[in-house]
Amino acid sequence: MPSPELFDVSEEVAIVTGVSGQLGAQYANAFLEAGARVAGLDLKPSAACEHLLATHTQRFLFVTADVTDRASLQAALRALQGRFGSPTVLVNNAAIDAPPSAPLSENGPYEHYPDASWDRIMDVNVKGVHLCCQVFGQVMAESGGGSIINIASIYGMVAPDQSLYDYRRQRGETFFKPVAYSVSKSALLNLTRYLAVYWAKAGVRVNTLTIAGVFNNQEQAFLDAYCGRIPVGRMAEPDAYNGAILFLASRASRYMTGGNLVVDGGWTAI
Repeated sequence: MPSPELFDVSEEVAIVTGVSGQLGAQYANAFLEAGARVAGLDLKPSAACEHLLATHTQRFLFVTADVTDRASLQAALRALQGRFGSPTVLVNNAAIDAPPSAPLSENGPYEHYPDASWDRIMDVNVKGVHLCCQVFGQVMAESGGGSIINIASIYGMVAPDQSLYDYRRQRGETFFKPVAYSVSKSALLNLTRYLAVYWAKAGVRVNTLTIAGVFNNQEQAFLDAYCGRIPVGRMAEPDAYNGAILFLASRASRYMTGGNLVVDGGWTAI
């Protein structure tokens, strides 16, 4: 039986970006429940963040920060260091996508996808991760080690299955899963590889966690299409990726860097 110490993160100081989102709050809670100290970064706190603040008063710090702004991240680093010390784990979770309810200009044909939408998503999903790695990863490298976990998506490995949205087109809507999110998540795979090699001698491990869709009260027609396509027959529950996060942050993955851990219910296997 493996030693529990392999997965021990109780001495870690973790940063979770996009902590106000559904998964960000899950990742932060997983670290907190395992005894780590956590700084959650986002533009504003959610109800889930308020709950974390109330239940883990001594070990959770919420910091208002914009991942696309270097000065904002540097201020967040100072706040973290003043409270918990330097970070040892960074979870680059913050990301945006066009919601299903977005206007036609967002979810319409590729040929007419707006430049502004492309720039906005790339700014958060790629530049934001790059800046967080620069600001927080540099501190890890100077301190002699750490773990960076970049959250990617099945749509960074394979093209979106546009047939999932046939039900919308059948009811007269024009809808396509847009391009920028997929391209942004694909970019993280090679950013991970680059940094894994660049910081290998400094003891900073950099890995990607590729995840699939998460249940969030989607409309039934979409759930029917999605669950009929994925081998396990269901969407992930919000806590489904917590074990993978703790594995990548802990000594259990100490020889893993530059890798891509795929936890997707079998989506990319077919």
